[in-house]
Amino acid sequence: MVDAVTASKAASSISTSRTSLASNFETFLTLLTAQLKNQDPLSPLDSNEFTAQLTQMTGVEQQLLTNDLLTSLLSAQQSAGVTNAANYIGQDVTAVWAADKLTDGKANWSYELGTAATSATLSVVDGSGKTVWTGDAPALGEGMHDFTWDGTTTAGGKAPDGGVYTLKVSAKNGTNTVTSQVLTRGQVTGVEMYDGAPYLNVGNSIVPLSTVIALKQHTAAAA
Repeated sequence: MVDAVTASKAASSISTSRTSLASNFETFLTLLTAQLKNQDPLSPLDSNEFTAQLTQMTGVEQQLLTNDLLTSLLSAQQSAGVTNAANYIGQDVTAVWAADKLTDGKANWSYELGTAATSATLSVVDGSGKTVWTGDAPALGEGMHDFTWDGTTTAGGKAPDGGVYTLKVSAKNGTNTVTSQVLTRGQVTGVEMYDGAPYLNVGNSIVPLSTVIALKQHTAAAA
């Protein structure tokens, strides 16, 4: 299936091509009309040449119609993307997504270990690629674990609210590397479009729909 970003670029390209074709089509008609008006009565336009020109004109018309159809199909596909994404609202999702916004002094992630580890390190990286905090992972067992960063940097300062941070995990079992990944989990509260692609609002994260790997009915927390 064509992804939404590619569809958006294609639609833009089609629009540009249509403008060019339409301009050439109008020029073609003008020249053909002038040729018919000013032809020599004693030496009229050759019928074969005239037929060839009409065939060319028909080809241009078909190109214009084809471009219009493709534009309509791409637009419908993008609209369908929004509709499909809206079905996720209210559901709990798990996405392979490592970015979260620090809000009220907290940023939340989950990390998953393929097997139990003997050691694991978590690192928080800011938007410029600088590591602002590094520490031991709170859990080393196989499976998913939650982690909340309180905004405290390794240097002892406090990161400002509103910044977007990325979590990285590095785990080992002895000298062997343990397969791991960072996840975003939570309830979907809304849908947004960026560059023609649907994104889900999950907690303080904006997660691409394409990164979702699990979906389940939301269960309210016990009082």
